[in-house]
Amino acid sequence: MQEKKRDRASKRSIETADNEKVINIQRQFPVVLRRPLIYGLILVTLAIIPWTIGYGMNADWVNITYYWMLICGFILAMYWIRSWVGWHYSIYVLTNQRIMIVKQNGFFTREVVDLSLNNIQNVSYKIKGVQGAMFGFGNVNIDTLSGSGALKLKFVYKPARLQRMIMDEVNKAGHKKHSKSSTN
Repeated sequence: MQEKKRDRASKRSIETADNEKVINIQRQFPVVLRRPLIYGLILVTLAIIPWTIGYGMNADWVNITYYWMLICGFILAMYWIRSWVGWHYSIYVLTNQRIMIVKQNGFFTREVVDLSLNNIQNVSYKIKGVQGAMFGFGNVNIDTLSGSGALKLKFVYKPARLQRMIMDEVNKAGHKKHSKSSTN
């Protein structure tokens, strides 16, 4: 099943070379959706308050609050769908040649950061807080040889495993590079 998932994701969202093999595809841990959930619950509360006041007072304007609740419900649905699309289509891709961060912002904006494994100097991870320790998510920092700053993969599930996978692929890429140069 994991293999099918990799094939679907690689066909849908990334362009790979013929000799490039997808090693791992990972999304952010779903905890990143907590903020849209909280904001949505606040919007639901704001949508219901005028109705409860009008209904409790037997006010004539209570019928207008139904339209208000429909408008708020539509806004909430669009906000939650936009947040889910952003989370679902934002992925971290590790191949045998590079690491890519595909970040979906809303419905129509996509940003892709691509880093060759040969440019990776160090990979570290950090699990922060009670939630991170309980649920097993954290951040992975990738230091580059260019010194342009760390590439940060946020809210990664099992960051130690991803760090090990990246370092294994970096070492394999380094051995291939050295074996090619020594044979020439």
